[in-house]
Amino acid sequence: MYNPLAIAGKTILVTGAASGIGRQCAVDFSNAGANLILLDLNHEALATTKELCNPEVKCFCGVVDLTLEEAVTAIVSEAVAAVAPIDGLLHCAGIEKTLPFHKLSGEDYKKIYNVNVLGSLNVMKPIMKGKNHGENTRFVLISSITSLVGRPGVAAYAASKGAIQSMVKTIALEIAPKGMTINCISPGTILTPLMQQLMESLTEEQRKERQEGFPLGLGKPSDIANAAMFLLSDGARWITGQNIVVDGGYTSR
Repeated sequence: MYNPLAIAGKTILVTGAASGIGRQCAVDFSNAGANLILLDLNHEALATTKELCNPEVKCFCGVVDLTLEEAVTAIVSEAVAAVAPIDGLLHCAGIEKTLPFHKLSGEDYKKIYNVNVLGSLNVMKPIMKGKNHGENTRFVLISSITSLVGRPGVAAYAASKGAIQSMVKTIALEIAPKGMTINCISPGTILTPLMQQLMESLTEEQRKERQEGFPLGLGKPSDIANAAMFLLSDGARWITGQNIVVDGGYTSR
């Protein structure tokens, strides 16, 4: 039976695949039958992600700095030759720096913007070349609810994620004639290993305050993987230029 929500047999490129949300998405996609192209800077952690993935699917791992356009173009071409043309991209790679606004330097902002925004452009552009993409390729970029609601100390990070949301709307119009779609996902607090460590470092009162902001509780990486899987499937063919908020009800307050 045809299942429009299935991604089995598709080739999905995941950036930031060495840890956190990116790793969980890679594992879940592989268990759903998708072939994988996994990119990250951390070679050892990337190898661990590959070991966790379903061994029955194809899996290419590439170590690359997404801010280096030529290097990214080269690794995408290599990956396509090794696996298949790319049917979908999930861009999870990103960095954050928590600092009061008055202590945030221009270099801090540039570094965050280069990774979070230019990095996404560098990986999308080569995929859009005819030989590198499949039919009706779908792009999904990870944004953040910090671009929708204020949180002290993350001005540069929030600005970069807001830029992604704005960029997606314009790119959606440009690639629609090719049958391609692009959307972003804005997660709330997700219990990645790094976030779990942070939560454990808080006082009981601080933890309670953080958790109470989310009516459905804190999220799991698989919650983002499920949303991304839908947006990468044929079932989302008529959704483009949108920001999908996955935050357990946080922004409903």
